[in-house]
Amino acid sequence: MIDDDVQVAAWAPSTNGGPYGAVLAHALAGRRRDLAAALTRLESQSARLAAVADMLIATLRAGRTVLVAGNGGSAAGAQHFAAELVGRFRREREPYPIVALCTDSAVVTAVANDYGYEQVFARQVAAFGRAGDLLVVISTSGESENLVRAAVTARRRGLTVLAVTGERDSRLAALADLAVRVPTDDTALVQELHLIVTHVLCDLVEAELAIREGAGGP
Repeated sequence: MIDDDVQVAAWAPSTNGGPYGAVLAHALAGRRRDLAAALTRLESQSARLAAVADMLIATLRAGRTVLVAGNGGSAAGAQHFAAELVGRFRREREPYPIVALCTDSAVVTAVANDYGYEQVFARQVAAFGRAGDLLVVISTSGESENLVRAAVTARRRGLTVLAVTGERDSRLAALADLAVRVPTDDTALVQELHLIVTHVLCDLVEAELAIREGAGGP
């Protein structure tokens, strides 16, 4: 409750951007330039992205499950990827079995408490993964120990592993059957490119599988 004698000034937007307008305009122009340059370089990986789409489509068409994992911002990216394909991206169609391994706080904290945080994804891969499934690991660095251990467990159990990382060489990229290394080592820009890759793949995978559904094919 505000006392009657306290004067509260109403906020109103500045017409000229205020003290931050020029700073933000400069930041956005720089971001646009950096993102455009990175996207131009990413276009050279179109064939690799097509192979990733083939991998996802083949996995889902075979009735297998896609497991997705990441830490921090990449955990949000993993959840976003799953949400687009369990829900929908652009088209009405059947839901697809995509499971983000970073969403169950009880499982994550129990495994972290009992076995260590480096095991939080490997333990879930062992629980839910089956031969023929696909594990997607998303990481800006490609060096997260819990994702590396998840990839090792997946390989041992007959899952295919897809790594989506930044540009630098990494253990995850080396372990994966296929790796998409977006062309930058700037963490924020890596995450922005990962989101673009997610949307491009979801659009392509959904379109292909929805066509099959409409045609009554397997």
